[in-house]
Amino acid sequence: MTRTSLKNVNCSLAQFAEIMGDKWSLLIVRDAFIGVKTFSEFQKRLQIAKNVLTERLNHLVENGVLTKEPTRPGVERFVYELTPMGRALFPVGSAIMHWGD
Repeated sequence: MTRTSLKNVNCSLAQFAEIMGDKWSLLIVRDAFIGVKTFSEFQKRLQIAKNVLTERLNHLVENGVLTKEPTRPGVERFVYELTPMGRALFPVGSAIMHWGD
């Protein structure tokens, strides 16, 4: 998927859209708030294609919303957790859910 970069746009809303501007990113963050931490848990809950999930998780990690840590040394399994920046999205997600209801 090719995205047009908004990183040089001096607008907070554009910067938010650059990072969170698709449904999968929002749903991944929502699930992280309720304690989902592993790739397989995200994939099972969201029924998202593995390549799309990989892309979105990497994007959220690269932009400081999630951290990615190995479950233990030498194992290619990771846990994803919200950073302080990611946790700061709680009121946003709450407002979107309220609006959607």
